[in-house]
Amino acid sequence: MRVTHRSARVLLSALRRRPREVVRLMGWSVVEVVPVFVSGRAIALAVDDGFRDGSPAVGFVWLGVLAVAVLAGAAATRQIYLRLAAVVEPFRDELVRHVVTGALHRATTGDETPGAAGVARLTRQVEVVRDSFAGMVMVVRSFVFTVASALLGLLFLTPDVLVFILPPFAVGLALFFGSLAALADRQRRLALADEDVAESAGSLTGGLRDIVANGGEDQMREVVGARVEAQASAVRALARLTTVRTLSLTIGGWLPVILVLVGSPWLRDRGATAGTILGALTYIAYAFQPALQMLVQALGGSGLQLIVNLNRILETGHDGAGGMSIASPVPAASGVPAASAGPAGTGSGGWSGRSGNGRVRPLVRRELELRDVVFGYGPHAEPVVDGLDLVVPESDHLVIVGPSGIGKSTVASLMAGLLQPQSGGVRLGGIPVAELDRGYRVVIPQEAYVFSGTLAENLVYLRPGASADLLDEAVDLVGLRPVVERLGGYHAVVGPLALSAGERQLIALTRSYLSTAPLAILDEATCHLDPAAEARAEQAFASRPGTLVVVAHRMSSALRARRILVMDGHGTALGSHTGLLVSSASYRDLVGHWELEPARVTGSNGVGQDGVEPVARR
Repeated sequence: MRVTHRSARVLLSALRRRPREVVRLMGWSVVEVVPVFVSGRAIALAVDDGFRDGSPAVGFVWLGVLAVAVLAGAAATRQIYLRLAAVVEPFRDELVRHVVTGALHRATTGDETPGAAGVARLTRQVEVVRDSFAGMVMVVRSFVFTVASALLGLLFLTPDVLVFILPPFAVGLALFFGSLAALADRQRRLALADEDVAESAGSLTGGLRDIVANGGEDQMREVVGARVEAQASAVRALARLTTVRTLSLTIGGWLPVILVLVGSPWLRDRGATAGTILGALTYIAYAFQPALQMLVQALGGSGLQLIVNLNRILETGHDGAGGMSIASPVPAASGVPAASAGPAGTGSGGWSGRSGNGRVRPLVRRELELRDVVFGYGPHAEPVVDGLDLVVPESDHLVIVGPSGIGKSTVASLMAGLLQPQSGGVRLGGIPVAELDRGYRVVIPQEAYVFSGTLAENLVYLRPGASADLLDEAVDLVGLRPVVERLGGYHAVVGPLALSAGERQLIALTRSYLSTAPLAILDEATCHLDPAAEARAEQAFASRPGTLVVVAHRMSSALRARRILVMDGHGTALGSHTGLLVSSASYRDLVGHWELEPARVTGSNGVGQDGVEPVARR
């Protein structure tokens, strides 16, 4: 029941956040049930005052009134669907943001390996919740208004008939609602079994080559087969319990018809006419019975899926502070907030780590340490990183160079905690990076991400309290100002398709520059920029408080660094440009592919003091 109450609070909150649309929805619902209210009364008058009284014209007039009411209800139904979309679609967007935020958090902290279960939550479960929520709003709204309208019609027609309708109707409802808790539990077990099957199937597909190579087909068949059988067992258990729905429909929907027919002599003795009894049966067949059937089928089917899947989404989401919520992480579109702030819980002047259980741990030291790190893509694959020892002091500027495919991005991902070493450890300030809150390192990949929204929302996403002056400073230092002017200012709405790859990189770089993370990692994050723009952006990050690690796209990045890490597939070498030219044959070979030509540059573009720009010979 706690799970049900929690899900119900989230759904009611989604409705309360859109009161205007809900009021419109209810208003059109009143119009939609006018045919229900008119039906029984119109049938009774058509029979008693028309066809039975020898005046068929009167009977057809009343039937015509009913037809007009039906047309009005149909027009209202169309408006209801329009109002429904305005309520449901924003809720779906909130769910998607919640799932994606949670998946990214667990992936970066090592709480969960990215896999098919996360995809199932983002695709299947979110869509089930969206569709089920829309269905529940329609069904519950229709049930309440239909039953209320039918009760009102019966009061005007003949209140005595309620004694044959309300008791069995209430018993049928009570029987169904009494079984909902057990139904929800079995539906939850089915949802978890679905995730297990999806996860095992994804793992099986990804490791198929290793499974066959090591003769593990029989073992994997048993493992996956057991999960499939558990899923089938959950389906059967749920199907057995759904027989309660049939019983509740029989008692609440069909028993009143029998009771009214059996009790018709008693009703005639109390003044009921044939038309009145027929009108009462119309209310049962046209209102009570279909309303109950729709409610039972919807709540017992998609309603349970809604509760279970929504609760699963809430369990696996993350709001950035250890709690679960459905809220937009995007700053308000009105502009740039006025106050500046540091990482959550630290203010603007310090850094701290957050362990997996939510406790905040201060970063007394801020160096980055990799101790005897081993990593390979697969348990039997040759390690890409083998026994790497590296210390990056606080405020250092390190550039990683090496041939393509040698493992530079892998090292960057290990530093950021995006990958977990098979052995050894990666620590920032003495704390394993997997235990650090995501606000304490920022990674800019080669393919920059820009979401649809205003430019300001994109830029202050990692620092929603950034002041206008701070934003202007970052834009100028990174070199985004021409893009801001071309787009028409910070309030301009941007989308990834309307920007070039270089413009997207500049936006992502400025967003990351504004963050207060003590560790910034640029993984070929300037590959779509020209050399001057690249130099300017790297110089901005080098002057930013904290440690900078750059996976080099051009050797000019190495010339701007304090230290250089050379990877050649056989080992590593660490030192300055001058020192490595003497001590590292691999580094000399990399530099030998470049030709240094003098280039007159201004001080604002961030090129090194020697005033030369490497130009590729190849």
